[in-house]
Amino acid sequence: MDQWFDESRLRFGVGIEDTFIPQIKPGHRKLDEYELTQHYARWREDLDLVAESGAEFVRWGVPWYLVEPEPGVFDWSWTDQVAARMSELGLRCIVDLMHYGTPTWLENSFLNSAYAERVAAYGAAVADRYRGVWDDFTPLNEPIVNAEWCGEMGKWPPYLEGVDGFLTLVKILAKGMVRTQQQIAAVNPQAVFVHVDAGFRYEGETTPLPRSVLEERRFLALDLITGRVDAEHPLHGWLVEHGYSDAELEWFRRNAVQPDVLGVNYYPAFTTIRMDDQGVKHPFEAGAAGLRDLVEAYYVRYALPIVITETSLVGTPEQKIAWLRDSEAEVLALREEGVPVIGYTWFPFLDLVDWLYRFDSEPVDAWMLDFGLVNLVRGGDQQLARVKNAAFDVYRQTAQRHRA
Repeated sequence: MDQWFDESRLRFGVGIEDTFIPQIKPGHRKLDEYELTQHYARWREDLDLVAESGAEFVRWGVPWYLVEPEPGVFDWSWTDQVAARMSELGLRCIVDLMHYGTPTWLENSFLNSAYAERVAAYGAAVADRYRGVWDDFTPLNEPIVNAEWCGEMGKWPPYLEGVDGFLTLVKILAKGMVRTQQQIAAVNPQAVFVHVDAGFRYEGETTPLPRSVLEERRFLALDLITGRVDAEHPLHGWLVEHGYSDAELEWFRRNAVQPDVLGVNYYPAFTTIRMDDQGVKHPFEAGAAGLRDLVEAYYVRYALPIVITETSLVGTPEQKIAWLRDSEAEVLALREEGVPVIGYTWFPFLDLVDWLYRFDSEPVDAWMLDFGLVNLVRGGDQQLARVKNAAFDVYRQTAQRHRA
């Protein structure tokens, strides 16, 4: 029987931003996008809007820190309702199991020696409870971005910095991804795995790391989980220099897992980066040409069906419509050329709160970013009304055209 990710046509979906960083400390506020956008309270309305948009699938995340408030103790009271409503609406959910944050009880976050087994046990618990309702899983969203914020820049727990911090986090995250996929497959052999990465692009020379290293390290997590890192790998010497052992690399080769679908995230205004002489990153507008380049790079490397799992921009409805049309045209051209792009996701469906909110004291509205097909507009009652903009209607027409 054909899977939903066959190449017969292009499927359209949306995603609801679901970053969860519950840990706080002086100068660092809690960052829970569902709380800040009032999705916990208005989830039913949000899902109804997803269905109205014509989307066939939704990328939606489980808040691990709330679902498992104590080790091994699960509270399904909210997710049961959400799963049931998605089923009623006929929405396929690609479940984001890990969108950056760990529970507060997991001491030292990703550095905890039990992390890989804890995250795998949580993933298996979700998969077991919702088998037949939710069967599509992303074990961990954007591992390289996660490693940058948690391991290179020291912004999120466990607050590591530098090359060693980055590589430490990639290794830990990759092991968790492997164990999560293994454990889910054990409880649901029909599960589909959509591994999602943010593949950065670079323009010009880079510093302090050479561009050749950055071009390869964007693939590192996926290369590890698929068992591709051996003595011939372009980064092997660099990894060993920074503490990777032969035994660790052999573990990944012995335990290699294969995604069913590869999710590629691309934002035209900031996926492509230029660096100045001090190594400061500056976004570079790359448009549809950047999308093509990124998709081709991932397809050549992994030869898997591809879903554009995130794309959108901050701008006017007219600018969003223009990007929707340009990116759709580029995806269709890629399909004509034999690249199996089988899905397109406008992400986020609703506006989101900039991650920099975490490091500031200004009210949440000061950090609201207009990414969505549905805008969040605060009223006098302090509720965030859901207001469809003109791009919503164009997206709906586009999705319905491809569904016919």
